[in-house]
Amino acid sequence: MRRIYLYERPDWPRFHWNQEALTNLLAAVRYRQGRLYGRMEALGFDLRQEAVLQTLTEDVLKTSEIEGEKLDMEQVRSSLARHFGIDTGGSDCADRTMEGIVRITLDATDRCDAPLTAERLWEWRAWLFPDGSSASGRIAKGVWRNDRTGPVQVVSGPAGHEQVHFEAPPAGRLHREMTRFLEWFNESDEMDGVLKAGLTHLWFVTIHPFDDGNGRIARAIADMALARSEQSPQRFYSMSSQIRKERTDYYRILEATQQGTMDVSVWMYWFLNCLKRAIDGAETTLDAVLDKARFWERVAGFSLNERQHSVLVRLLDGFEGKLTTSKWAKLAKCSHDTALRDIKELVEGGILLRNPGGGRSTSYRIL
Repeated sequence: MRRIYLYERPDWPRFHWNQEALTNLLAAVRYRQGRLYGRMEALGFDLRQEAVLQTLTEDVLKTSEIEGEKLDMEQVRSSLARHFGIDTGGSDCADRTMEGIVRITLDATDRCDAPLTAERLWEWRAWLFPDGSSASGRIAKGVWRNDRTGPVQVVSGPAGHEQVHFEAPPAGRLHREMTRFLEWFNESDEMDGVLKAGLTHLWFVTIHPFDDGNGRIARAIADMALARSEQSPQRFYSMSSQIRKERTDYYRILEATQQGTMDVSVWMYWFLNCLKRAIDGAETTLDAVLDKARFWERVAGFSLNERQHSVLVRLLDGFEGKLTTSKWAKLAKCSHDTALRDIKELVEGGILLRNPGGGRSTSYRIL
């Protein structure tokens, strides 16, 4: 039996849901939003900016991981830090694709009140694929997909045994569909902004206007809607990070919703719960920011050289693996002897602690 997708139903796109069933959950989400932003406002500018930097770094990394792409954390953080004028001690980034994802993330949140237009989305898509091509082939500028190779489908499984999870609307419908979507997104209505974010995500990925990149752009638009709902471009939690953790449920519920009726209560319920867990998870970010602030207060009286400061920044920002003398030398771009001397000073000053073990495996951690 052939599947019927949402966009094929006669009442498309008249979405509806059980508002009464979502009332308490929506109130819980709104309460958490307010409490989180209240706590962050109390931090002061520098710590608040650090929290935003940490959140957006995680967001850029995880929105790419959902699509099976792993970015370099140091490069992402350095790119974002340059935007905020923060010295992270990181290196310049040359990855244009990564820079494109960073630009989309920042444009969606920093300019959350600006209208979302077709031209803006086309620009985001160009940033996402800076060399003009994706896994689907060459990217045509300033247009929606054209289905030149056949219907666009979301599939999984090995060649010859693919499972079709979703088939996008025909390209001939895209101008009308996107015009209607963008008019709805930009209009001021009585719908709660958090609910609008959830519906935004579902509606956009169902239209699927591009050959590639729809998921990342949908998450950016949803973040834009959330920023509008909070009347703040500052992001203190990452919805993409939470979706990454719940990726299996995300795809399962999305597929079932796209093949269901216009009653999207199940999707909205999942989206609100996922958002609630994302906000709760921001407590971890807050704790990390406060720990970092306490660390710098503790070492304020210690005379750090430029290399020591740079490497300590890297350690506090989530350095992966164990810190050894050779890794220090590589990070600080210095000789092995200089690295050993830097480390010895920090150990004697009670800033670094030598881990158990010796020889070439000797490693250190922040005390």
